[in-house]
Amino acid sequence: MDATQQRVISGLLLFALATLHIGYARNGPNYYGKLIGTLQEYAHGIKGKVYAVDDATLFIKGFCYDGTGPDAYFWVGNTSMPNPDGYIVPYPETDKDSDPQVLQAYNYTDIILRLPGGKRIRDIKWLSVWCRRFTVDFGDVFIPSDLKVPKLQVLPEFSRLAHGLRSGNISILDSKTIYIPNLHYDGGGPDAYFWVGNGSEPNIYGIKVPNEMGSLAPLRGYQGEDIEIVLPGKLTVYDINWLAVWCVEYRHNFGHVLIPKDLDVPPALGQTKITPPWWYNPTSSTPTPKPVNNCKEMLEGRVQVQWQLLGEDVQIRVSGRIREDQYVAFGLSGKEGKAEMVGGDVVVIGYDNKTGRFIAEDYYLSAISQCDGKKGVCPDKRVGGKNDAVFVHGERKNGITTVTYTRPLRTNEPEKDRMIPERETSVIAAIGPLNVRGEANAHEKFDKTTEDIRIDFTTRHNVHECTNSLYNIPNEPEIEPWVPAVITDTNTFTARIGPTGAKRGYSRITGTPSWGIAWYINDLLIPEITVERGKTYTFIVEGGNDPANPAKYHPFYITDSSEGGFGQKSEQQQMEQKIFAGVAYDSDGYPYPTAAGRYCEWERIVVDNADNYETFKSFFQTLELKCEKGEPAKLEWTVEENTPDLVYYQCYTHNHLGWKINVVDEGYQKKNVNGVNQVLPTFATFVMSLITFYLFSR
Repeated sequence: MDATQQRVISGLLLFALATLHIGYARNGPNYYGKLIGTLQEYAHGIKGKVYAVDDATLFIKGFCYDGTGPDAYFWVGNTSMPNPDGYIVPYPETDKDSDPQVLQAYNYTDIILRLPGGKRIRDIKWLSVWCRRFTVDFGDVFIPSDLKVPKLQVLPEFSRLAHGLRSGNISILDSKTIYIPNLHYDGGGPDAYFWVGNGSEPNIYGIKVPNEMGSLAPLRGYQGEDIEIVLPGKLTVYDINWLAVWCVEYRHNFGHVLIPKDLDVPPALGQTKITPPWWYNPTSSTPTPKPVNNCKEMLEGRVQVQWQLLGEDVQIRVSGRIREDQYVAFGLSGKEGKAEMVGGDVVVIGYDNKTGRFIAEDYYLSAISQCDGKKGVCPDKRVGGKNDAVFVHGERKNGITTVTYTRPLRTNEPEKDRMIPERETSVIAAIGPLNVRGEANAHEKFDKTTEDIRIDFTTRHNVHECTNSLYNIPNEPEIEPWVPAVITDTNTFTARIGPTGAKRGYSRITGTPSWGIAWYINDLLIPEITVERGKTYTFIVEGGNDPANPAKYHPFYITDSSEGGFGQKSEQQQMEQKIFAGVAYDSDGYPYPTAAGRYCEWERIVVDNADNYETFKSFFQTLELKCEKGEPAKLEWTVEENTPDLVYYQCYTHNHLGWKINVVDEGYQKKNVNGVNQVLPTFATFVMSLITFYLFSR
């Protein structure tokens, strides 16, 4: 590089620096957060300006106190005036087992205060320097009721332009710190760096940002790592429009994310102590995951949950020993003090092998029934809400699926989401199969929490109650399915509801996940039925007739759909199904089911695992029929000549409760017994006649 080129490059860098710092005056070099006010002095020389740094942190600029009070502390509360009903904000910070220190003398000292016990600024009305012994207020400041506190800002992921660059949703932790989760980059750029600047998109007038190790060496490869980077010098996020991975030599943008102009993030005062979901060994080129401190085990060690507070959000990492077609659901119980599924607010995590993507989906459990688009175990998005779980990272290794996501402490959907309280709260977890939509299907009785498990998501103290049992549980052995049932010789059927038979029953017979209940035809689990064209068949239906109770509302119908659930489909999806019986249309053209009788269900009278029974017959001995009051419905079906060879009996309101109906020509069954054509006996009779004729003619 000659002297002229060097002068040009130096000029460009100076121009870039000048351009970047034009916007710095927006907050100035003395940005300490949102100003609350000045401490009022009543005694002992109290001075200082108080700022809200984030939702749980206060900053006092230039604090003064003569230190002569005998029992003085920083003191907060939510009463109208400072009084003894408040509580101490320890300074300096202490661990949970140490007593807070009495305040010493301070002379224009900058002080960071973190509210204890998961408290938030919105929970207090004042900050005081308070003497407990004499119950005297030395000085105070009041918190405005409409105070808007700076908070972490979540951005989209990196755009994916080159070299395998991708990430989770990027977060701005404070005015200088950027958190990049699940970062992937192949390391193939010869001169690539984290790069920030101004303009509508990345360009050559940018500045290098040191990597997570503080180095300005060209970027190495990343394989799903979570990292933090800090903007250099006096540069803040208020001075930039984008963050990119940029190759300086070839002036190539590998991917970027735009920085909004309306940010209101915490100042960078050294208060940001974000612990990623797991730490990495900085001396190794291959990161070594180690679990965070907050950790609980559930479901006999098959599920581990780890968590940490990130401002107004909680970051949660769920690990489960599950198959690729299974999920783990974890979240808030529907009732405090017990494991209650109804009313629960959970996030379903897993791996969708059809799309190759990990799942972190917000669900509300309005009823223990399959989602019909209105009620049941439904993703919030399917019932008019939004997914408040923000996916961060996912991996599947050695039979264990791990997904990290964030969710807010509070949402704007109280009818679909529960708020996370600032205390211990009851939580639930379950393991079950994913259905064909990639949504959660019913879990077995033994695959859910039954005891009251409590977590305080807002505490800043460490909870570590995990072992390595998750990684030591052996994989489940394969078990043999039950022999599928067949009905070929009757024209009257009873249709009731019963259990699917865990891993030996419905899912193994059909190859699709079950909801936990299925049709029992003539007291057999989803038998394969054979009918003849031109004949009439009667179905006595007892699947429930109360639409207000989706768990017990299963009208019976016959369709060409192997999925069923006609009533929950869109108009376009309904047009793709052909109905043969069980559905009619009103005068306005709206469909309605015609075969919805009283509710009868075969219920388990024992509590052991259905997998223990090698035959359906032995399993059926553990069932008892329970029927509600009312009359059954009757569905009569005359099989027309143009009926396809294969149709299905299904549930009108839910998917995958029924199975196959084989349609054959009239008289076919008489010609076939157990699959053997009757031509053979007729031929044998003919041969015997010939032999007899020969013998008697001699």
